Amino acid sequence: MTTTTTQTQALSKTILGSSRAWWKESSVYQIYPASFKDSNGDGIGDIPGIVSKLDYLKALGVDIVWLSPILQSPQVDMGYDISDYYAIHPPYGTMKDVDELVAGLHARGMKYVMDLVVNHTSDQHEWFKQSRSSKTNEFRDWYIWRKPCYTTDGVRQPPNNWGSYFSGSAWTYDEATDEYYLHLFATEQPDLNWENPKVRAAVHKIMRYWLDKGASGFRLDVINFISKDQRFLDVPIVEPAKPYPEGAKYYACGPRLHEYLQELGSILKEYNAFSVGEMPSVYDPQEILNAVGFERNELGMAFQFEIMDLDHGPAGKFTPGQLRLKELKSVVTKWQSFMYENNGWNALYLENHDQGRSISRFASEKPEFRALSGKMLATFLGLQSGTPFVYQGQEIGMVNLPHSWRIGDFRDLEAINFWNELTQAFPGDEKLQEQTIKELRLKSRDNGRLPMQWGPGEFAEFSPGTAQPWIGVNDDYEKWNAAAQVDDSGSVFNYWANILKLRKEYVDVFVYGSFTLVDKDHEELFVYTRGFGGATAVVVNNFSEKEVKWTVPAELSSVVKGGHFLTGNYEDRQSVGVDGDVIVVKPYEALVVLNKGAKNAI
Repeated sequence: MTTTTTQTQALSKTILGSSRAWWKESSVYQIYPASFKDSNGDGIGDIPGIVSKLDYLKALGVDIVWLSPILQSPQVDMGYDISDYYAIHPPYGTMKDVDELVAGLHARGMKYVMDLVVNHTSDQHEWFKQSRSSKTNEFRDWYIWRKPCYTTDGVRQPPNNWGSYFSGSAWTYDEATDEYYLHLFATEQPDLNWENPKVRAAVHKIMRYWLDKGASGFRLDVINFISKDQRFLDVPIVEPAKPYPEGAKYYACGPRLHEYLQELGSILKEYNAFSVGEMPSVYDPQEILNAVGFERNELGMAFQFEIMDLDHGPAGKFTPGQLRLKELKSVVTKWQSFMYENNGWNALYLENHDQGRSISRFASEKPEFRALSGKMLATFLGLQSGTPFVYQGQEIGMVNLPHSWRIGDFRDLEAINFWNELTQAFPGDEKLQEQTIKELRLKSRDNGRLPMQWGPGEFAEFSPGTAQPWIGVNDDYEKWNAAAQVDDSGSVFNYWANILKLRKEYVDVFVYGSFTLVDKDHEELFVYTRGFGGATAVVVNNFSEKEVKWTVPAELSSVVKGGHFLTGNYEDRQSVGVDGDVIVVKPYEALVVLNKGAKNAI
């Protein structure tokens, strides 16, 4: 779909009016509490540790700080299994610590966003303890219980063949009540029954509690899974070796999803609050738009996973796949164009607590290219249309876990379960196991969970003294750490800070402007423009370690040749330096130019 001049003018008029929002003009920094900063020497990051680094976050220039779950939890899935929505997980701190965190953020002009997990709870939550106690308990219908099925020869089977994202069937049998409960994730993470209005009322109460305490919004975990098709039909089995396939077609955007989201949205609107929903297993932009369209009053934006899936193999996440730049261009352009043309909004990310590090996946860890790669990816991501999310350590160029890691070093439940299933199914297949370890080092969730590298001291100065962190530290911390970068004007940290500053200086162009892909078939360069009114910015990113000669398209010649050079990741380049109509783009180079006469933010 191509936007005409008339459409662009109409969209600009809309954006100048009711479609502007504070959270569109913001940037978000995600913290994984266990791995950010340990203040008391127990090897686990905590809230006082986060408070001690607020000036660091202010120097980076982020506006919103999102914490992965800090609520009370048995930690089967690192806090995404909540046992009490009104208490803090003790190793992280106390409610008083949270109050100090919120006050500290507000004093620095930043906002706090909370990770809220309400598709499921921990099996240790009092609601579930009551629910499983008997079929007549008042909380029984707060979760999803179904009777067993039986084969013709009387063998008990789960109610359907849906698979868990972590291992085996998504149903667990409860002998005491002779029924199964649904858990799309770990056995210890039973799914809530959103069909029950009492469940929804409880969630609404939780949201209001935290908004009243100073939170400015929520990141909503797998929020598009909350409405299930109540028929609970089997999924066709494609691979006989996998008797429990993914059942997402029956719950990824279920029949009552938007009804539920509108209930949440009315609360968020009342507080003028931020929301980003995690929406896995959705690849149709219209489905996402149905939740994030500005006039829908449901979610502000959503995390979709299409970019994250590009290097997955044909048999799943932990099988070899190849990232192709042409496919990346296609996916990015699809979401950028569709959301702009339909008054939706994108959540921009390349890293989070569930993903490998972006330099390792999308660019190069090689010493000569690592900093350049981090800066190039900052340019590529940070100047697109949407709200950018920076994950802890991304701003200093952290990379994936060491290549020396074996399975015993991993802590990630998903990775460990996958490995156990693989070795049981293919015992003694050393070649397959080695290939799988390589994929785990590239894409497992542990890659983003290694301790934040603060300084060159022992264990990257994550903990005071010599306390050993809960998970291994990357071997490269003596060189790659925050202390070495904050005061270095040429560091990845300060490059990220500059990108976030440019978004604010040119808010019309880089926040509200249109997106146009340039030279879609180029095999090394990802070039795009952002435009608003009479302003046009050209953003050039080289995704290869080759020097590339790029012929500037005629329609961009005047901008590139005569525009302002805004930024670039090679310090010796202070201008574009066009030779005729050709630019020589260096390995992993990024550069940004804006046409003369373009106005700054209004």
